[in-house]
Formats: sequence, structure tokens, C-alpha cells
Amino acid sequence: MYCLSVCADTVFLALPFLERAKRISACGFLVEFWNWAGRDIDALARDPGIRISAFTGYTKGSMLHPDGIANFIAGVRASLEVAKQLRCRSLFLSPGELDSNGQVSHKIASHPATRWISAYKTLCQIAELAEREDVVYNLEHLNTKVDHPGFAFSRVEDAMNLLEEVGSSRIKLLLDVYHAQIEEGNVVSIIRQCRDHIGHVHIADVPGRHEPGTGEINYQRIASTFREIEYDGVIGLEAYPKDDAMQAIQRFREVFA
Repeated sequence: MYCLSVCADTVFLALPFLERAKRISACGFLVEFWNWAGRDIDALARDPGIRISAFTGYTKGSMLHPDGIANFIAGVRASLEVAKQLRCRSLFLSPGELDSNGQVSHKIASHPATRWISAYKTLCQIAELAEREDVVYNLEHLNTKVDHPGFAFSRVEDAMNLLEEVGSSRIKLLLDVYHAQIEEGNVVSIIRQCRDHIGHVHIADVPGRHEPGTGEINYQRIASTFREIEYDGVIGLEAYPKDDAMQAIQRFREVFA
């Protein structure tokens, strides 16, 4: 059976980061977050009540341009040290840096073949690191229609094709229901098709990126599908509360618990 986490970068935003993590943990959830740089990782690691489900496992560079690979791998190595400190064995990946507005800011090779070969080589290196350090990386897809124009892996199929070529159980799919619904729809079918590759799941409703029950997605059906395929990883609420954070978390729990 899957377990539930909540993203500390989308809820309780009026609180300092550490207090957000404590509040999420007090509600009975695992904690996930985005970038670790500039945050008090020591304090986070010292708190026995906080369990981290995942965070972003790179800091810079690009896996879509030969000139960006070295920086990308350097960021992966730095993030592995943080993962050890937090006793976290699951990390997020995307093709490269996004700016504060979520827009693509990393190098992208002009030729499609160069982009794919660069990404393949980068992920193969990361797979070797993951095997050595006993962690799993989850490659995300993001929609280009609303939030992230120009993002390389906008469709789940794009990410899946790359993962299958890399062929490592240490590199999995971060399936984001919000992004999949916007970019292509037919989410139940997507879940079934990629069932053997899912390492982490993100949840938010469409439109608005709020909690389940605020938009068009039938999240009761989505939750049923994850149980149907016997998914046993993490499902994370990565949504901005429509009104109240505690209400958003409770709605998430009611659908998926």
C-alpha cells in the first residue's frame, strides 16, 4: 500500500520552512520539498519527528546539452550528501535548472538527437551513483501548456521512453497527475500503462493546482486505480490550498488514505 506525503513548498507558506515541515509531520504525513540549498538541513535532520520522503536531487546544469552534464552531475553528488544526512532514499530529477517562476533556464542542445543522447548519458551516470548509494531517482514530466513552456519531457511517454533505454531500476518515473491531465488527459490509462515504472506520484487538481475536489479530476477514480495496480510508493500532495491548508490536507487524506 502506498504512503502519503505533503510538499512543504506549497502549504503553510506563511511559516518558516522548518515549521512547515513540523506542521506536516504533526498531521501524520511524510514531508517532501523542492530545493535544499539555503535551508537549515542540520535542523531538519535533527528533528526525530520529521521523515523526508523525497526532495530535488540536483542543483544546476543540464542533461540536455553536452556542456551542462558535468555541472548537473556535480549537483547530483552534492545532493547525495544531503540525502545521507536526511536519511532519504528517494530524489527528484528534471532535465535541468528552472528559474523562480518555474521556467526553463538550462542549456538545451539545438538538435533533438543531441538532447536525447545527452540525457541518456547523464541518466546512466546517475544510475551508477544511485546503485552505489542505494537511492532511487524519479524523473518528472511537466506540462508545457500552462506552467512550463519549453520543458523537454512534457508527456509521460517521453520520460518513459528514456527510462526504458537507461534500463535501471534506480531511475523511475515521477508521475504528476496534475501535469498529465493538462498535457494529455486520459490519466487512468496512463497510470496503468506506466505502472511498473512509477517511483513517486504528485497530486493536484486542474485548474488552479489546488487540492483534490476543487477541479475537474475524478480523484476517487485516480486513488482507486493506484490501489488497483497495487502501487506501494509515495503519493505526495504538491498543491496550493484553495482556501485553508489544513482543509486541503484533510481533503487529500480523505481521498487517498
